[in-house]
Amino acid sequence: MAEELVGPSQQGNILLELTRYKNMETTGKTYVGSDELYADVQRTMRLCAEMNSGYHTESEVRDCLREITRSEVPDTVRVFTPLNINYGPGVRFGDDCFLNFGCTLLALGGITIGDGAFIGPHCVLATEYHPEDPATRHTLLTKPIVIGRNAWLGADVKVLAGVTIGDNAIVAAGSVVTKDVPANMVVAGAPAKVIRPIKQEIK
Repeated sequence: MAEELVGPSQQGNILLELTRYKNMETTGKTYVGSDELYADVQRTMRLCAEMNSGYHTESEVRDCLREITRSEVPDTVRVFTPLNINYGPGVRFGDDCFLNFGCTLLALGGITIGDGAFIGPHCVLATEYHPEDPATRHTLLTKPIVIGRNAWLGADVKVLAGVTIGDNAIVAAGSVVTKDVPANMVVAGAPAKVIRPIKQEIK
C-alpha cells in the first residue's frame, strides 16, 4: 500500500509501489499506489484532455485548472494549452505566473510555481523517478519541485525531481536542471550549470 501523498510544501521522498492488476494479461493496465490515487490520476488525465480540446478563453482555462488541482488558482494566472498534468492536486500556481504551450507537469511529488514565474513552451517538470536497480525499478520515487518568484524557464527546459529554482533565476532554453539553481543566476546546459548573475538595471 502506498504512503499518504504529501502536499507540495512538504519535503522528502514518497514511495509509491507500481501495482499491477491481477488480470493484466487482459487489461494491460498498470496503476500507481492505491485505487484512490489511481482514480485521481485518471481524473486529472480526463480533465486535462477536456481542457486541451478546442479553444477556451483564459478565464475558462483557469476554471479548468481549479477543477484539476482542487485548489484556488489566482485570476492573474495565464496558461496556453495544451498543458499535460498527471496529478492535479499536486500543483500550486502563484499570482501572475505564465505557462506557454505544451508544458508537462508530472506532479505526484508536488510542484509549486511561484508568483510571476515564466515557464516557456514544452517545458517538463518531473517530480517522479525510478531506482537504477532493475530489481526495484518498478518502484516510483518522488521529490517536490519549486519554481521561485519571477523565475524564467526558457523553451524546452527539463527540471528533475527535488530541484528548487531560485527567485529571479533564468534557465536557458534546452537546459536539463538536475540541481538547485541559486536565486538571481543564469544557468544553461545539460546538466545545467551557473553561467553568471542576471543583469539588473541600476536606477
